[in-house]
Amino acid sequence: MGGRKAQRGVGRRAVLIGGGAALVGAGVVAQDELRRLWWRLPGMEKKRVEGELDHAGAVWTAASRANWRRADRPDDYTVDRVVIHVVQGSYRTALRVFKDPGHGAAAHYVVGKDGRVAQMIRELDVAFHAGNRGVNERSIGIEHEGFVDRPEDFTDAMYASSARLTADICRRYGIPVDREHIIGHVEVPGTDHTDPGPHWDWDRYIPMVREAAAARPSPGTTTAS
Repeated sequence: MGGRKAQRGVGRRAVLIGGGAALVGAGVVAQDELRRLWWRLPGMEKKRVEGELDHAGAVWTAASRANWRRADRPDDYTVDRVVIHVVQGSYRTALRVFKDPGHGAAAHYVVGKDGRVAQMIRELDVAFHAGNRGVNERSIGIEHEGFVDRPEDFTDAMYASSARLTADICRRYGIPVDREHIIGHVEVPGTDHTDPGPHWDWDRYIPMVREAAAARPSPGTTTAS
């Protein structure tokens, strides 16, 4: 009889302790959510300027507002990934579809075969580019002109310009320049995409990013002309 009472007592204590832990856990989750939402209060959002750039080598051309979500990164979401994409089309095609509100997706940047770079979404904001909400929230997406089955599409100018862009992103967010943090779209959990494909030369690209990252940092935020 006494043993059963003791067992019941332990059970009640376990429930109380477990409930307390659950409340603490819920409090942590709530605090994390508040940390992500505080900037939405009046007067707390960072000021924005139309045409402002995060990468000095880019030109601004805005993606449709339907293809990204307003945020305040890295204050609300840590940025620790760069995702490399290939558009399966031309530079102009990428810009056109990212401006289409019915497309449902867009990357922060588009890099052309000739090395030109368009910024379409501010790095502050979450682009719908990876097909995975968690990865979208923590990453910058870079789209590249070309087709995954045509290695000739990946030109010297494209690699050099993309490497400078990725190095600039990694410098600003303290992202390690390695294959764990710079990934292909194909490596995103749950994706059905295969880009950048077997002809994207990672053994060439990552050293180029490291070399660019070690060089003199690029100027800060600029405005497109």
